[in-house]
This record gives sequence, C-alpha cells and structure tokens, in this order.
Amino acid sequence: MNEDKTGLVTILDPVGKPRTAKLVLTTDTLSVLREEIVSTDSNGNDQMLSQIREVCLCRDETGGFGLSLKGGADCGLPVFISKMPPNLPASNSGKLLIGDAILKINDVVCEKMEHDAVIETLKSAGQTVYLTVRYFKPAALFLKRESQSSSSSPGSSQSPSLPDLERQWVVCVTIPLLFAYLSRFIPGTDKLRTNAFEVVGVNSASTGVVLCEDSRSLADWIRAITNNISALLSHMIKMSNRLLIPEDQVVHMTWTQERVSPMRHFQAWKPKFLCLKGAEICLFDVPPMQTRDWVRCDTVFKVYECMFKVLKDVELLDDRQHCCTIHCGTGEKFYLSAESRSDLLQLEKAWYKTNHTSITSMKSKTFGCTWRGMLSGLTLDLESGFSLYDNTTKSYMWTYKFSQLKGSSDDNRSKLRLHFHSAENPNNVETREIQCSGLHTLLFSIHAFLSAKLASVDPLFLGSH
Repeated sequence: MNEDKTGLVTILDPVGKPRTAKLVLTTDTLSVLREEIVSTDSNGNDQMLSQIREVCLCRDETGGFGLSLKGGADCGLPVFISKMPPNLPASNSGKLLIGDAILKINDVVCEKMEHDAVIETLKSAGQTVYLTVRYFKPAALFLKRESQSSSSSPGSSQSPSLPDLERQWVVCVTIPLLFAYLSRFIPGTDKLRTNAFEVVGVNSASTGVVLCEDSRSLADWIRAITNNISALLSHMIKMSNRLLIPEDQVVHMTWTQERVSPMRHFQAWKPKFLCLKGAEICLFDVPPMQTRDWVRCDTVFKVYECMFKVLKDVELLDDRQHCCTIHCGTGEKFYLSAESRSDLLQLEKAWYKTNHTSITSMKSKTFGCTWRGMLSGLTLDLESGFSLYDNTTKSYMWTYKFSQLKGSSDDNRSKLRLHFHSAENPNNVETREIQCSGLHTLLFSIHAFLSAKLASVDPLFLGSH
C-alpha cells in the first residue's frame, strides 16, 4: 500500500557536514527540501531580480558613482554592492540593490577578477559606466544586516528597497521512485551505516546520506519508501505483461548488489537490476525501461540451466547478509546481496515460480550424451521422468520416473552416474553412467525438473519458497 510521509532528518552534504532537511515522500517521488532564504516581495521586484540587468551610471561632481564593494575572486566570491550612500548616482538611479553582483563593467567581465582589480576598472571606466548586475539573495541578507548596523543612513527614497526575505523549504532534489533503490550500506562496501540510508534514482540522482534520530524512525522511513518502490515495480510488471504472451511474462524485478573481484574493481559491490522474465534471468546495470533494452541485455541465462542457492551465515564472504548465489551451467557464478531478508525470500519464491512455469511450458528437454560408448540422448520429461534414447538402435534403452531417482554422483567434468530404485524391486539400486560435455547444465536442469515436478505434485511447495 502506497504511503505519503513527511519529516525532518539530517543529511550529510558532499563534504560530510550534517544539515537539517525535510523528506517528502509521495506515491512516486521522494524529495529532499532544505531551508533557503527567499524573497516574499509581491511588488514585481522578484521578476526583475531573477534576471541579469544592465544599469547606466554617470559620475557626480566629486568623481564617484556612490558604490561600496565587497568580495572578489581573491575571496572566492563575486564582487557585491555592499553600500549605496544617499544622494549619489548609484542610489539615485533606482535600479541597483545591495546584494547585486557586478558581472561586467562596460565590456570587461568581472566574475573572476580580484577585488582591487574591479575597483581600478571602475575608476578608469570613464564618465559614464554600464554595469551588468544580478541580485544574489544570500549575499543581500548578510550585506543588508551589515549595512543596517553601520552608521550609514539608508538609501534615498528613489532607490528600490530590498525585498522582504524569509526562510522557506525549497526542493533541492527529487528522486523518481520507479526503478529507484534504497541502501543502508556505504556504496561499494559491506559496511552498514548506523541509522542511515540513501535512495538512488534511475537517473543516478541521490538523496545523500539520510541520518535518522533513532532505529524506529529509520525503520519507518525504510518501510514507507520501499513499499512505494515495490508498488511502482508491481504496477510496471502488470502493465508490461499486458503486452506479453504468457510464456514471456515478467515474474519479478528487484535491485540487488553483485560482489565483484576487488582485483578488477576498487569497490567490491556494485548495483545489479535483476529480472525474471519468461524462462530467463536477466541482469542489468541499468533497468530496462524500453522494449529494446531487453534485447540488448548481455547477461541472460535460462533459469532451469542455473542453480539458485540462499546462503547460510557460515557461507557469507563478508559482512553483507541476505546473500544468494546463482551458478550457471556455462560456468558463470553470481554472488548477490539483497537489502533485506524479505527481499531475498521474495526473490527465492519468484525463482521457483519462474522455474516451474518454464518447465511446465517446455515439458521436456533432451541432452546429447554417450552411454556405453554409443551416441545417445538423455531426455528429461515432466511426466515420464528420465529416458535414454540410443541413436544407433533408434530405441529407448531405459526409462525411470523422477520418484525412482535415489541419488547421483559426478566427476565435475563430464561423467555422471544416476542411481535409480529398480521398478521390479525397490530395494535394488540400478546405476546408469553417461558422459555429457555440458555436465553442469544437465545437472542444473535435472534439479529444475525435480523442483517443477515436486511443485506439480505438492502445490504448497511454491508457497513455501
């Protein structure tokens, strides 16, 4: 169920400094708001202040323009107008404000000039000068206070007054929640943050590190955000499946983290978007947002030719929990981590569902092999079980039901021994040895057929995984 939520949090800025912020969660977005000083002027000045303006000034009889300046490139700032004494050209023009940054003097660009250089440029500008300026709100507030505390009198009535300023919550980043992910881990590592998380959008926009006041607040935010993300993904799956045939339906989408070799990457973990679609598992660096993205996916395997395993604590390689492995018959192995135990169990359930659907649709699969030196075909059939077809005699040499399989052993290269209970005497065990170049694909497919057969016999099997 979607949830709207608003609350104050602390967010670390890029240099690690904590700042108070407001999080606003809606059905499809998460926004970060920060307090900023904004103008509440309603007399039309706002529109003027947002623009770059050009102001013409003429020197007075004493040879000045009536401006005091602060800042400069040597201070890491633009040059600002800090004071405008009354009855002088600047204040009399009615077009300049304390807090205006001087961008150009005539045709001379001043944005990267030091303070003294700007002063000299202004002095040598001639009798008439054209100033290109832009109002800068944060500087205006500081300079206005400084000006009011000085002995200088306020500007003449002809000078436009500074607009009224107040603090307001302003959106600084908005994360679309569709295809976004939440993580409590420091990116690329197995180190868990304390009472903190980060949300990253599909466009790589990030909330930054969000610090919560306690574990309860953390849990509330994580639950609300992940629920909204899951709801959007579920809706996306339903919309996509309306255009797909039953055998090609999307079963599950989720973000995982893949553990990669530290020898090849400076970070041990990287995000992977996992999809179970039709009979395939697809792994993306960027979620598939268009039809052509599915075709362009480089990492695609048949689910029934892979082995999925949820890892126990003693099998974990580092401090990341909720991990699983996917072994592919072609030799590839993926070590993945989910954000929570619930996410991992949902993935496991979706895996078995995908496997069951693909096997029941396919019904049977044959593998080329040799038996007693003869070219043969080992067929796995959801209804009849195991059967070996001899290409020379064009006949079936033996057949066993899945329920007759007692066990198996292999040499991890090509040789496989299947041990079956005899149909005539269940106490007798008959061993059939075959050789298959795609041994691991065969082994994983046998496991997939057995799982699908068990799910067909016991419908509760799928619900329990």
